[in-house]
Amino acid sequence: MTTHSLPARTDTPAGTPAEKPGRGGGRRLMRPRAGRQHHAGPLAYVLLAVMAVLSIFPLYWTMVAASTDNTRVSQTPPPFLPGPNLFGNLARAWDEAAMGKAMINSLIVAGVIALSTVMFATLAGFAFAKLRFKGRNALLMLVIGTMLVPPQLGVVPLFMMMSELGWSQQLPAVIFPTLVSAVGVFFMRQYLSEALPDELVEAGRVDGAHSLRIFWSIVLPVARPAMAVLFMITFVHAWNDFFWPFVVLDMTNPTVPVALTQLSAGYVRDQSLIMAGALLGTLPLLVMFIVFGRQIVSGIMAGAVKG
Repeated sequence: MTTHSLPARTDTPAGTPAEKPGRGGGRRLMRPRAGRQHHAGPLAYVLLAVMAVLSIFPLYWTMVAASTDNTRVSQTPPPFLPGPNLFGNLARAWDEAAMGKAMINSLIVAGVIALSTVMFATLAGFAFAKLRFKGRNALLMLVIGTMLVPPQLGVVPLFMMMSELGWSQQLPAVIFPTLVSAVGVFFMRQYLSEALPDELVEAGRVDGAHSLRIFWSIVLPVARPAMAVLFMITFVHAWNDFFWPFVVLDMTNPTVPVALTQLSAGYVRDQSLIMAGALLGTLPLLVMFIVFGRQIVSGIMAGAVKG
């Protein structure tokens, strides 16, 4: 009577670590790698370096022009190294353009507009994304349609309205017409449609929460990354806005872009002084990006993982 031994199975069930001969004849387990880290090639680093230089060069040239005199800036070829007059030109621009008051006004205007836009756009975005009511799609199309209207068409009636309210030459005339934007509403609507599951809203309904409670306890934590991005974009746009503040404000109560026009007055423009004022107006934005840039990027990544 002969017995036949069955051959050993070499296949392993799916998902189990594979075995590999180790030192001393033993076997060790090879665990599957969760993911591979991809390394960029030399061409990618070269392209990134070129893009970084092109992005930083305008700011560097502004600093170079602000540190020289008007004669040196107008020469050919222009200077490419900073000069000795930077702090002197900054002090002159600060005094001649009343940059202290202008920066305070711009901080108030940009901060209020950014906060109100974030809050109202998040509320409207939640309503358009997750609430069901009659005329929702028609209202959304109406909001999107306002993005097609050039803002210059409403300058005359808007200025007349601000004059009737007694807000001409005052900061409320700049703040109230831009408390919310259609771009912000559409942006938050698109984000919440993907990042906020319907199950979370329904769970809040089952627990007896009303819409405002759901917005405060469920929607805001989910929408925080998009709110941070919208706040940053709106703040920068409101800080740099020139057209409407120039129409409704004067030099006694200016924002930073309006105050910079004072430096270009006269028959001969001092380019170094204008660049010094532009550099002063850019510094607060640079500080904001340096301080809050890491938090904004980390918030975006956290929202992407949760979504």
